[in-house]
Amino acid sequence: MKPDFQAGPPILNRAFKTIDCAVLVVGCGGAGLRAAIAAKERLGERTVVAITKGNPGKSGLTATACSDRMAFHATLPQTAPGGVRNWKRHADDIYRIGRRVSDPALAEILAKESRAAFEYLTQLGVPFETGPDGRPVQFLTDGSTYPRACTTGPDTAIRIERALVRKARKCGVRLVGETTAVKILKDPKDGSVAGIAAITAGRAGERWVIFRCPSVVLATGGPGAVFGTTLYPDYMTGDGCAMAYEAGAEIVNMEFIQIGLSSTKTGLACSGSLMRAVPRLIDEKGTEFLARYMKGPPFKAHRLLFLKGAAWPVSSGRETSIIDIAVAREILDGHRIYLDYSKDPRGFDFAALGNDVRKKLDDENRGSPPIGPGMTPFERLKRINPKALRWLKTRGIDLARGHKVRIAPCVQHFQGGVRIDAWAATSVPGLFAAGEAAGGQHGADRPGGNSLLDGQVFGKIAGENAASRALRRGQRKQELLPHGAVSELTNMFRGGIPSSRARRMIKSVMDVSCGIIRTRRRLSSGLKSLLEIQSDGLARDRNGPAHAFETQHMLTTAALIIQAAMIREESRGPHLRFPGERSIKYMPTRDRFEKWIILRRL
Repeated sequence: MKPDFQAGPPILNRAFKTIDCAVLVVGCGGAGLRAAIAAKERLGERTVVAITKGNPGKSGLTATACSDRMAFHATLPQTAPGGVRNWKRHADDIYRIGRRVSDPALAEILAKESRAAFEYLTQLGVPFETGPDGRPVQFLTDGSTYPRACTTGPDTAIRIERALVRKARKCGVRLVGETTAVKILKDPKDGSVAGIAAITAGRAGERWVIFRCPSVVLATGGPGAVFGTTLYPDYMTGDGCAMAYEAGAEIVNMEFIQIGLSSTKTGLACSGSLMRAVPRLIDEKGTEFLARYMKGPPFKAHRLLFLKGAAWPVSSGRETSIIDIAVAREILDGHRIYLDYSKDPRGFDFAALGNDVRKKLDDENRGSPPIGPGMTPFERLKRINPKALRWLKTRGIDLARGHKVRIAPCVQHFQGGVRIDAWAATSVPGLFAAGEAAGGQHGADRPGGNSLLDGQVFGKIAGENAASRALRRGQRKQELLPHGAVSELTNMFRGGIPSSRARRMIKSVMDVSCGIIRTRRRLSSGLKSLLEIQSDGLARDRNGPAHAFETQHMLTTAALIIQAAMIREESRGPHLRFPGERSIKYMPTRDRFEKWIILRRL
């Protein structure tokens, strides 16, 4: 989609087109669209603009994410155990699963507003699965005490995105594609937000544009592209976090990054039924290696594979984390790792899995006869989740023909980000954040399904409060760019490492130093490498200025992640600190680290 305004002259002319609006939302994923809709509903005829790098509705993680049963968490009237304060149990789960480093006030807001968020999406036509009684089907996900997860299948996020795009267009939100935000502009008088400098693509090339507004909502998603092994699109470069940090906002809990075993070909999170089918875990030679990392009889490893389905992201305190550690170690040693559904793991004994496991398989069985001895992992998966088989087949992985699923520990969700309060406001006046760009609401871990919920709850809050601020302040017409600022922006990246090469370097550094295996030596070496890139400087290459600005954002965000990980000398949630390079056992959780790590530019 081309920008819906007349862009300014070519970027080399160093001229800026100025666009006035009441609220600017940076990002058109689930959180950004919900913020834009909420702002527009409050502002009426005043202009709300939402910008995105790609095409609205087709780019970003909400528009592309998938898993075997993608979940949206909600506490509904019928959700167990019931009662008018049922949402309190949900809030307690969020804080508990967050390992007591989430903001309890934000956890309560998430839980209390989950019903309204779910009902809003239902009204927009999101087809959540229902049972024979017409009520939404809810199932148990990672870390939850009760079943709260609702789903449409593997494409829940995609369906939410489509519904929100339709609503945004219907209510008059101005959706602008192919536009990259590069810098937050501030009022020199009081330091509050005054707009955004951006670069937009068009037939005539890249051009500068200034969005002048009193309120900005950052909904840029997680900075997953700073890693090489990731489920994120390559354009999710941490722009929101980096711009907010440069503007003086507080950045919180960046060390907490959910990493889970995923298909490297399709991006499918290999959780739920994909593990409960108990496939073989093998390397490129067909060798099963899990037994080398754990003591005990074979059925213990097989039982852990089953339990991994309900404990997908790596997390300290979970016995299943040894599976993630084993896969990570094997990959660092140069191996390729696969899930093989063609035959049972070596020494597999169905009866030895335990009565609780067999009962869960029976509960999920969608056909007859019941799941039992003699079935292959493929046959078990076909019984409990035929949708996953069809989904994989359409993407070139036909398990019926014996295809294997190549996997790796992929970066999947950032728990930290720009610190927000109960109004989704940051520490910079006029700057709001929502969704994965925001931090504080999740803590170290989060219940499965709370990510989609988060974007809808705090997206709405951010949009409403951004609109209220715009109504209070009105539109100021001051000059946003002081003398010399135009030259400074347009003359950046004239010498140094070409941006494409620098990106590859950053991704490699982050994969090695800040993946599942984190040690003092790896983190220190990684930060040193990033500082060397920063010292050498960046140069725009054939990909243009926007690409160079994105790469600078990656560099800033990557350094924030490593610095936070270095400060937290313990294991908590997905942040695993190891005492040595070949250690299998990670360092314990320490009470003295039961606090937030906040980074701010001085």
